[in-house]
Order: sequence, then structure tokens, then C-alpha cells
Amino acid sequence: MDSHGTIGDGDRTQFDAMDAVTSIWQHLGLPKSGLNDLSLPGTGLGVPSSFKLGVLAQASIALSALSAALVHGQINDCDVPKVEVSLQRAIVEFDSHSFLTIDGRHLSSPRAPIGGLHKTSDGYIRIHDGFLVHRERLKKLLSCPGSDERVRIAAAVAQWTTIDLENAAIDAGLAVAGLRSYEQWGRLPQASAISHFPINIRKIASGRPSRPASLKPGATKCLQGLRVVEIDRVIAAPVAGRTLAAHGADVLWVTSTTLEDQPSLDRDFARGKRTIRLDLDNEQDRLKLDGLLTDASVFLQSYRPGSLARRGLSPERLTAHSKNGIICANLSAYGPTGPWSDRRGFDSLVQTCSGINVSEAAHYGSGETARTLPFQALDHASGFFLATGIAAALYKQVTEGGSYEVNVSLAGTMKFLRSLGQHEGASGFQCRQHLRQDDMPSDWLEQRDSEFGVMKAVRHSATIEGVDVGWDIMPRQLGSDQADWLE
Repeated sequence: MDSHGTIGDGDRTQFDAMDAVTSIWQHLGLPKSGLNDLSLPGTGLGVPSSFKLGVLAQASIALSALSAALVHGQINDCDVPKVEVSLQRAIVEFDSHSFLTIDGRHLSSPRAPIGGLHKTSDGYIRIHDGFLVHRERLKKLLSCPGSDERVRIAAAVAQWTTIDLENAAIDAGLAVAGLRSYEQWGRLPQASAISHFPINIRKIASGRPSRPASLKPGATKCLQGLRVVEIDRVIAAPVAGRTLAAHGADVLWVTSTTLEDQPSLDRDFARGKRTIRLDLDNEQDRLKLDGLLTDASVFLQSYRPGSLARRGLSPERLTAHSKNGIICANLSAYGPTGPWSDRRGFDSLVQTCSGINVSEAAHYGSGETARTLPFQALDHASGFFLATGIAAALYKQVTEGGSYEVNVSLAGTMKFLRSLGQHEGASGFQCRQHLRQDDMPSDWLEQRDSEFGVMKAVRHSATIEGVDVGWDIMPRQLGSDQADWLE
């Protein structure tokens, strides 16, 4: 803490969750008094890792809930209601899709027959093949068309140097990343292009202070009525939309007609949302989307930076066509600036290229080349950070006026996690992790009927005094709803 009583952007290695919340809260320019209404119970490591994932989980979820509570207080001209997020419940929510069951059965994970870490001629590269289109393009690049034989893919990869295959795959529109150490990552220009704070907000248009017309005083949830158009897929941005929905937002999740469903993820991240399917290359579908955006308060998306702008969906155009101002919220892999800004990326790839996997393996000490984090922490934290940025921008819109752009990236979250420091040696791995529903108290879970069967899933870990938190809509098949607003 500096001489002015604020937590700056210097050494964070001694931060606990409250310090992390305070640092980001102050960076966003939110009123310090709101921090008095936050309680963060729980002690211990929380999760087996050299990284301080418990701090990241508790802090990011707390920020999303506290910023929603701040908006509630402003809209209702009342004190900010008290917010509580326990450490263990936050950690469980960071792996929520792993605990979800339908009629007592876990859903199978997306099939990734050729993905994962592969040996190259001079190192290693991680391949992400969660979607069929990426898998088929990669097999074509490797001259292995039609084959899902991992041995054949591995043999083809081994003929390449890491950097040559990474560059060729990126040029082909694929999602891959070479395995790097901290030192190797630090030498890349992209490393210095990433913001030191994981949430960045900028004002993109002026306007009078006002609240969205659909956001009314007296509601039972903090963001009840907030209209959100969400265009994305797994995992980070859907977490943001699900979080806004837990606080009452009317979230329309727009998915592509060309990407396959991923039930083990979609069922969890669709909670609280209505879903529609649109083809952005279809004129009628674009007209539907434009109509929704005219009345929307938030446009939440995770396309690569600039790709939607080229389709006529730039923040400037959205602002010009918005009736009452808009918040444009963007989730990217590597951030909006730097030579890697337009690369496809996922949590596992950012872990791989940034040194996270190498360092985790070194701390664990079993001689592994690389070790992944115990869950997709970058995805989940980025989702909660993005929800925080949206609520913070909404508060600014109500108090200062204008339209805003919010940027969060997986790499920015990685940089913040690294700045928290690591536990010494293997000491961070000496704790128990929840692995099943039976391992946790029953009140951490909710059981609801859905069109797929009886769904049992993790409840949202934040509670807000005097305000409802949770999901009123249970998942349906993607694309089941009408392209219109509830009110």
C-alpha cells in the first residue's frame, strides 16, 4: 500500500483476496466506501497449485458481486448491500461444469482426439481441437487428412520446429501455442503489450448520466432487466454472461449456426440465459441482431479483436445506433494490442505459451515437462473480471453518462495471476481439492428441473444481503428462444 493509502500496481506477492479486490477496485475508479461492504471468509490454500488460485477465484467473484451491488445501491438510492464470498465456494465455482449432473450422470467432455501437448523437433506445442473445424484444418496442415490417429498426428508434428509449426498453424487460422518458459515468454513483444491490470475500461462516447430504461428501482436482483446480447462460446465470456444473469440481467446468448454444441459446457454456462442462433453472414439474421442491439445495454463478445468491427459491429457504430448508450465488453485471448492480438486462443494455450505450465511443473517437482492448472482458472477469472468491468461501466454510465468499452483478456488475467507470486516449492500442492458433489455441503448445490432432466449444479458463490442471487432460467437446447427482449 502506498503513502496515499491506495494499493498500486507494484509488488502483489503478499496480496490476499481483499488486497486483490482493493487494487482492481481502485484501478477502476469505483468509490472506496463500497469496499466496506465486502466479506471474504475462508483460509488456507484452497486448491493444489503453486499459483494462488484461491486468491484469484475469491477476488474475481467478489469483484463481480460487489460491482453489481454498487449499481443496485445507485439505482435504488440506498447503501450498497453487504456482499460475501467464501474461499471454498469460490474455488468450487471455478470448476462448476465439472460438477454438473443431469439425472445423476456427469456429461462427457468435448472429444479432443488429437489435442494436447505434442513433441516437436526442438520442443513442444499444444494443440486445441475442441471444435471440428479446427481439427480438420490442422490435419490438413499436417498432411494427415481424415485421420484421428494420435500416433500419426504426433509423428507429423515431430517433423516441425515449434516456431515453424506455431506460425504455420496461426496463419491457417488454428489454435495452437508453443510451450515456453517465463524467460522465453518475456522476450516476446506480446508480453509487454499486455496491461498490468486485468480489467480496462474506456469511455467511447459522451452522454448525460442515465440508467438503462429497463433497469428499474425496486427490483429483487441487482441488475434485473439489464439487456445483454452475448456472442461467444467457451468458456470465459459465457461465464461473464452467466454471472450477469445471476444478478438478474436479461441475457440473450447468440451462438453460431456453424459450430457444434458442447453439452458438458453449454448446459452449465447457459444457466440464466435465453439462447438464439444467428448466422452473421445471413442478411435476415443480421437485421435481427441489429434490432436487438438497438435496445441492448450491453454487447458482450469474444471474437478476436477487430473481427466484428469488420462486420460492421464496431463500438463506434454500436454506440451511434444505440438508443440510450451501450457498454461494449470484449474478451480476447492475448489482449486488444500487440502482435498477437488477432490470434485465436484458449485458456490452455495461454497457460502453455506464457510459462505457467513450465513453472507449475517445476514447482510440483516430479520431472514433468509441463503441468496444467487444476482447472481453467484463466477462463473463469476472466469471465468474472469481464462481468465486473460491465457493472463498473454501468455505474459510470449512471453517475457520469456516456458509452464505454471494457477489455479483458486471458493473457491479462494470466499476468495478474503471476503478479500474485507462487507458493514456495511444492508447498502449494499440499491441500485437498473438491472432486465430486459428495465432497461439498448440500447448500453449495442446487437441483432444478430442465428439459434435459433433473439438473444438479453448483450455486453461485456470492451472496448479497437483502437481494436475490441465482439463475431463474434453466438451460435448453441452444437456439430454442425468440430473438426479442422480455419486456
